Amino acid sequence: MAAAAGSAGAPDSSNSGRLTFTHPVPVRSLTVPENPTQSITTLINHKDKTRRSDKTLQAIQRVGQAVNLAVGRFVTVGEAIANENWDLKEEINIACLEAKQAGETIAELTDVTSLNNAECDGQITIFTDKTGVIKAARLLLSSVTKVLLLADRIVIKQIITSRNKVLATMEQLESVGSFQEFVQIFSQFGNEMVEFAHLTGDRQNDLKDEKKKAEMAAARAVLEKCTMMLLTASKTCLRHPNCESARKNKGGVFHRMKLALEQVIEIVTDCRPNGENEISSISIYAGIKEFKMTIEALRENLYFQSKENLSTMLKFILEHTEDFTDSAYTSHEHRECILELSNQIKIELQHLVSVWMQAQSKKTKNIMEDLELAILKINQSINEFKKELHNAATLLATDLLKHHADHGILKALKITGVEGNLEALAEYACKLSEQKEQLIETCRLLRHISGTEPLEITCMHAEETFQVTGQQIISAAETLTLHPSSKIAKENLDVFCEAWESQISDMSTLLREINDVFEGKRGEKRAYLSLPKPVKNNTNLKPFKPTKLDSEEQAKIAKLGLKLRLLTSDVNCEIEKWKNQENEIVRHGQNMSSMAYSIYLFTRGEGLLKSTQDLIYQIEVFATEGLKLASVLQGFSKQLKDDDKLLLLLEINKLIPLCQQLQLTAKAPIQNKVFTKVDKCILKTRFVLTTLTQLLPVCYKLMHKCKSENDCINSLQPWMEGRWQTVTTKDNMDEKTVEAFGVRSLEHNIANLTFLENK
Repeated sequence: MAAAAGSAGAPDSSNSGRLTFTHPVPVRSLTVPENPTQSITTLINHKDKTRRSDKTLQAIQRVGQAVNLAVGRFVTVGEAIANENWDLKEEINIACLEAKQAGETIAELTDVTSLNNAECDGQITIFTDKTGVIKAARLLLSSVTKVLLLADRIVIKQIITSRNKVLATMEQLESVGSFQEFVQIFSQFGNEMVEFAHLTGDRQNDLKDEKKKAEMAAARAVLEKCTMMLLTASKTCLRHPNCESARKNKGGVFHRMKLALEQVIEIVTDCRPNGENEISSISIYAGIKEFKMTIEALRENLYFQSKENLSTMLKFILEHTEDFTDSAYTSHEHRECILELSNQIKIELQHLVSVWMQAQSKKTKNIMEDLELAILKINQSINEFKKELHNAATLLATDLLKHHADHGILKALKITGVEGNLEALAEYACKLSEQKEQLIETCRLLRHISGTEPLEITCMHAEETFQVTGQQIISAAETLTLHPSSKIAKENLDVFCEAWESQISDMSTLLREINDVFEGKRGEKRAYLSLPKPVKNNTNLKPFKPTKLDSEEQAKIAKLGLKLRLLTSDVNCEIEKWKNQENEIVRHGQNMSSMAYSIYLFTRGEGLLKSTQDLIYQIEVFATEGLKLASVLQGFSKQLKDDDKLLLLLEINKLIPLCQQLQLTAKAPIQNKVFTKVDKCILKTRFVLTTLTQLLPVCYKLMHKCKSENDCINSLQPWMEGRWQTVTTKDNMDEKTVEAFGVRSLEHNIANLTFLENK
């Protein structure tokens, strides 16, 4: 459905003060009237008493009026949409008219003043014509559904039209022959991609199927990352038109973007070309889940399943387990343990089937007890089997991410390219290919043990990204090696290397999520993301007026948001180095990184910050968290020697004033435009985050030095005295799969057209 999460029947306060990107998506304003179902149910289910008190009668009348008002708002939006879509105008208007009539009928049937009822013994007779209310309710439901289905068709049409515009402009970009022409067409392409990103982003939020939502997020991630790749790859090809590796690099980007565009349309239209059926990805965990459910169902019904089916299901699981046992990267210990548990499950299944067959012929108490024991034993073995697979995959991923955390091969390729050393290029290209194969196989193993369909999609997206980007980096490096003095070829290689590094960072996030699912922690999140209610007398409680951004302001905010996103990746990479993730320094750093990420999402018009007031309050909390970190670090500095203490205090003294300035900026009253204040706040937030990226490596180095010299790592408790307490909470994270990709906003590509000068 195209219906948004909000309500047409409620005051429009959720977006009050929101800095909105101007994009034409009027259909998302169309929502189901607020609580009409509950209100109508209340009317229909009232008890059949011939008399009601005046208080009850007035309450029912208010319910009827509320339904009518909500339907009226809904109809107003529906008619506005009809006026902008002539091909469906008549159908929408007819459905809106039916909805309006149904709402008015319900209001009339519940109107006390229209009833000529006489008073008797202090009570008033209320309407008893439930039939009329039921008919009106059915008409309302039918007409509202029609409007929403028609609106859904409009949304799909908008997305397809937008995709076609993007494809047409891409064809022009592929055949462009001069820089001047390219600049002009790419500017148009950037605007079209921004529109497409908004349309598909809204659609992604509306999807109820978590698997489709993850697939849409993956396709959009490809488009967002490839937009910048397309820019530099095309420029390189224009600069070096006779270079085969440059043409190959550019062609690969165009091909990947076209596939992603088609994938979006397949998801939106819920169909595949030529009637092909979607090939579902089967993981070991999915097979195990079905196998266990089938076994446990034997307790209720001994005859619903055959022993052949059970054997087939187990055979399927063990065949896929060969991905682990045949992998060159699985340790000998894990391989032996997996094979041993596989044989044990085979034996226990044979025993279970034997007891099961006996139970079918004679249902004695002893036999049923034996069956229960056999079920418990095989379930226990399966759980141990799952745990062993999980340990094998996550340990491999953890070791691999640590080993390649410094991105040494990418750095070597860049140096090799600048030096024009073709011999060294071949050597490092081979090493990158080996790293690529390791990452691809790791993603494949992680998919088997991911635990949820959205995470499976994320694993497959990561696998495909490493496969494609790895080859593109090699071709970009080859171009630079052939043209070592080319600035644009160097810039192009940098962009592809950044995409690789970003995917490595996203893989670390993916690994944490898989572990959370395995440990039953899925759905937890920190309190700072759910925005605690501001205290009274806060200077920012006064709501800001809604503000529309012009194109220049939009580009500026998008660029600031992108820089925040990149800085959060840097912070997360530094935090990953710490073995003790419960450390106070790490905890505050994680908090600040997560809050900065929510601010970045705000610049995209997404996330949990719903208004400018929310944003300002989040920034205040971010600044406070920075001061908490400074307090912890001051305690740590007391454990250090003079030289080290001075080094740390110098860094702390950079952080404190920046956080204080940020607090003052956030709390200061608005002088001119809301945009000006938001711009200043996000800019100062960036300064704080930049300081944090410089501070964390220093802390990490001093922490290890302190541990080796004084073993003061175990004396963390004294630092924590007098610190603020951070509250945590649980909540659902429905859009976690979408944000886990950590991709750039497309808006920044418009602002980045300054990169198009002839280098």
